Amino acid sequence: MLNDFFLLLLDNIRQTTWIEAIAAVTGVVSIWLGRKANVLIFPVGIVSVLLYVYICYNARLYADMGVNFVYFVMSIYGWDNWIRPHKESKSDRLPITFQGGKQRWISIGLALLMFVALTFLLSHCTDSDVPVIDAFTTALCMMAMYLTTQKKVENWIYYIIADFISIPLYVYKGLVFTSLQYSIFLIIAIIALKSWRKEALRHD
Repeated sequence: MLNDFFLLLLDNIRQTTWIEAIAAVTGVVSIWLGRKANVLIFPVGIVSVLLYVYICYNARLYADMGVNFVYFVMSIYGWDNWIRPHKESKSDRLPITFQGGKQRWISIGLALLMFVALTFLLSHCTDSDVPVIDAFTTALCMMAMYLTTQKKVENWIYYIIADFISIPLYVYKGLVFTSLQYSIFLIIAIIALKSWRKEALRHD
């Protein structure tokens, strides 16, 4: 089975378009910049998400296509929020912080509501063949992206769960190169969670 995976990976790499290759590379670079809380996460990420709107449409991953468009909008907002002066911060920039207890429950509740709504839409309004999984990863990623714009440590927890599920999903859809990208995302997200947590504790 492992041999079949590598054969599929090699075949997928041979068939990878320059669009998917650029989307994958810029996506990895963006997440790496996020690990360092570098504001360039947003302009680099914008390139990746716009390309993935096109890729996901062709793969019939409609919720992922939609979330990438949402990423584009949130990236513009996050870019501004990260560089805009914040009076509550000693450095005049948005600090890395933890969510409060109430905020965590609100985030979880909103993610669940998005999951239910997206599952319904994908099941009844599209020809998606993986509506539940697509909706679940999309809801997680949308919440993760919002928390990223707020520099909340918990964003990486949502990303870790979504990446873990997305790896086999993209293999199933024949996008093995993208699946490999999400494997890298997962590793970076785990490292980033530790890094951001350490930074947030330092500011507490």
